[in-house]
Amino acid sequence: MARGKLYIGRKVRELRGKATQAAFAERLGISTSYLNQIENNQRPVSAAVLLSLAEKFQIDIGSISGGDSDRLLSALAEVMTDPLFEGHAPGLQELKLVVQNAPGLAHALIRCHQAYRRNSEQLASFDDQLGRANTFSEPTAYDEVRDFFHFVDNYVHDLDVAAEHLARKLGIPERDAGGALTEYLEAVHGVRVMRAAPEEQFLRRYDAASRALFLNPYSPAPTRTFQMAFQIAALEQQDLMNGITEKADFRSAEAADICRIGLQNYFAGALILPYQTFTTTAKELRHDLELLAARFGASLEQVAHRLSTLQRPGMKGIPVFFATVDRAGNITKRHSAAKLQFARFGSACPLWNVHQAFEAPGRMVRQLAETPDGVRYLSVATEVIKSGGGYRAPHRRYAIALGCEISYAEYFVYADGLDLTNRAAFDPIGISCRICERINCHQRAVPPLKARLKVDPNFRAALPYSIE
Repeated sequence: MARGKLYIGRKVRELRGKATQAAFAERLGISTSYLNQIENNQRPVSAAVLLSLAEKFQIDIGSISGGDSDRLLSALAEVMTDPLFEGHAPGLQELKLVVQNAPGLAHALIRCHQAYRRNSEQLASFDDQLGRANTFSEPTAYDEVRDFFHFVDNYVHDLDVAAEHLARKLGIPERDAGGALTEYLEAVHGVRVMRAAPEEQFLRRYDAASRALFLNPYSPAPTRTFQMAFQIAALEQQDLMNGITEKADFRSAEAADICRIGLQNYFAGALILPYQTFTTTAKELRHDLELLAARFGASLEQVAHRLSTLQRPGMKGIPVFFATVDRAGNITKRHSAAKLQFARFGSACPLWNVHQAFEAPGRMVRQLAETPDGVRYLSVATEVIKSGGGYRAPHRRYAIALGCEISYAEYFVYADGLDLTNRAAFDPIGISCRICERINCHQRAVPPLKARLKVDPNFRAALPYSIE
């Protein structure tokens, strides 16, 4: 797929530092005037200059050429669809200039809009929080942590490397991870792994006094293994995780606590699915989720989530999107290294195949999809059912979705047999009805925010209105 023009003026200025433009231009082998135009985003950087930057400054071309800016641009563009900005919303080129030259301002505007929406929603509800107006503009701790992982690209380098080092030491995945972690916890930390009593309803409980880790005996083996890896993170990585949360500068202690849980989950996934081995195997097996789960003794969700974290500089995996969605359409977990960005508010598009997964238990549901911006994707979804016990135990049901832009589809076994060249084979999907631009969608739930509606009492189609 062809890439657009690349404007990286701010990054080039950061690389130049205190050096003069003349000296820096000479080192790159370009004229000073061309460098000045690049730094001011008046001209895009050429492939030759990009390669020169990579060679002479040991930077990863992938890290300098898009990902973070694409996500930030998508989030900022969604904010600007709010009717609040009607008549004042900047064009796409202006938004790109803001993201490229003043990312801090873009983040600040997104945060302000989030506070505004929370304020509006809470005021509209007239609930018992009405008397605590000073709390309205504060983001929830959960939202803060979700945004933290979103903007670090769902990759935490120091934790990932530490987990990979331990996996190599323990011989994972050549050895059974469950057995290896059980032995390691007892030998190194004096922690015994115990079966919880049948009546106890939890996944994991750690008793620091007796140095005992109790696990639910009815949980699947991958879940028990993951909980042991989680406990190792708690015992060994506290200093590193505290440093990460301090740098994140969360607004509350609650957010920092939630982030530490997320970081422990991250370490656990990286330990069970060590980066280099997992990345290589994923490519060899063409990202077959079931084969990867069997190879590493992991669950489908663990594998799909790990694929979304493969963002190590110089060793990146295929850029994918990953999400978990409940039966009501709420996106409960999300990350995208692809251009597809999930809505921050509202439910997922009803035309997305993730909803069909609930109708086809035990199957991988494939879909070719196209978003309103013309980008095409391969998406695969499947239902997950979790239970902590027998017949009377509650069963949690949700779907996981994984996919990539169509230019990477050949690396996925799920593309086999699909006509990737036939545009008619692609289903039109959106991000959410609130911001979707499509005017002829028969599944539209609400009108798009910035659209004008026309109501004709003498005419009725699928919707009781038309969109101008």
